[in-house]
Amino acid sequence: QVRLAESGGGLVQAGGSLRLSCAASGGALSNYRTGWFRQAPGMEREFVGLIMWGLGGRTYLVDSVKGRFTISRDNANNVVFLQMNNLKPEDTAVYFCGATLRTCSGNGCQVGSLYDYWGQGTQVTVSS
Repeated sequence: QVRLAESGGGLVQAGGSLRLSCAASGGALSNYRTGWFRQAPGMEREFVGLIMWGLGGRTYLVDSVKGRFTISRDNANNVVFLQMNNLKPEDTAVYFCGATLRTCSGNGCQVGSLYDYWGQGTQVTVSS
């Protein structure tokens, strides 16, 4: 089974940037749908975006981060990235990556229970 590990979180001022990494072992991420989620204190885990399986890797991001965040994958190094620019205090959360082989469509792909493999999370804190 695939094992995931996030890294790259930290403390940044509003307007700054961070790049999160989701490194995989035990399986090729190009074979999985990989999603990014975040969970702020006292809040439910929420979907941020995903990258599809396959060499091309079509991506999807929720409206609140479109234009600021991008998702990409380095197939050679088996890593998925979440590039976060123009960060806002409301982006503060623990960020998780999840991977799944399950099929889905539309909003069904945004459900956390779809994802079978998770990393431990990485903290992102944006100060105002």
